[in-house]
Amino acid sequence: MRQAIWILWPSFIVGGIGEVLFFTVFDPKELYLFGEPANLSRHAAYTIGFFLCWAFAAASSALTCYLQRGAREVNR
Repeated sequence: MRQAIWILWPSFIVGGIGEVLFFTVFDPKELYLFGEPANLSRHAAYTIGFFLCWAFAAASSALTCYLQRGAREVNR
């Protein structure tokens, strides 16, 4: 449980910051997916953007926790 908190809480904060920075530059109504306009409401675009940022930050935090293991933990 402790390791999940170490991964999810910082990634939640980074996901929020990443979303704010991304949508400060880009308007959700002007996004294109595969050459077609994304027909999403602003609320849906913000929600999807937040969860994508959170997922990427969580993956980064999980990789950091995985790589910081000591030799004894790896060789068990």
